[in-house]
Amino acid sequence: SCAAWVAVHAIDFYNDVSTIWAVMSSDPYLNSFRPGEGFPSGVEYRWSDGPGEAVSVSAPVYIEKVLGWIADQINDESKFPDDDDETEALRVFQTPQFAALCGQIFRRLFRVYGIIYSSFFGTLEALDMAPHLNSCFKHFMFFCTEFGLLPEREVEPLEVLVKPIKKKYYAAKQGAVASTGR
Repeated sequence: SCAAWVAVHAIDFYNDVSTIWAVMSSDPYLNSFRPGEGFPSGVEYRWSDGPGEAVSVSAPVYIEKVLGWIADQINDESKFPDDDDETEALRVFQTPQFAALCGQIFRRLFRVYGIIYSSFFGTLEALDMAPHLNSCFKHFMFFCTEFGLLPEREVEPLEVLVKPIKKKYYAAKQGAVASTGR
């Protein structure tokens, strides 16, 4: 099913972002950010551990909280069932709650990419990891575009990066349709 495909990719994209972040997470520079700092220009992502008011945190703290939250979601069998029980997995994957959860996961992963590009790209470039980051982000954006997982207002802070990727995606898709004669 399409929902199962999204679930598998949510885990894969989480693993990509976690790996990229793990390379940087021990950098003492991360401790220099104060609450509200390190986000893409004109944006501040706030964090809430549950119902109630979201609080201002630094970008590195936000990333840690997002990655921890996503790990909790994908490791919760009631939200991301093991595919050993295919019937139960398909039942869960077809619920509106699962669709909403995946939407939230993809939006938060996008925000992490935004933070990494806006505040840590130079560090990853110095570590020769920029090509890996770019490849992961391009795959993520192609997938999100194909399945309509990100609202336009969410991508605005990274529009300068997203626009060329979407253009390539649509050109490739148009080429595929043209070659099949549709």
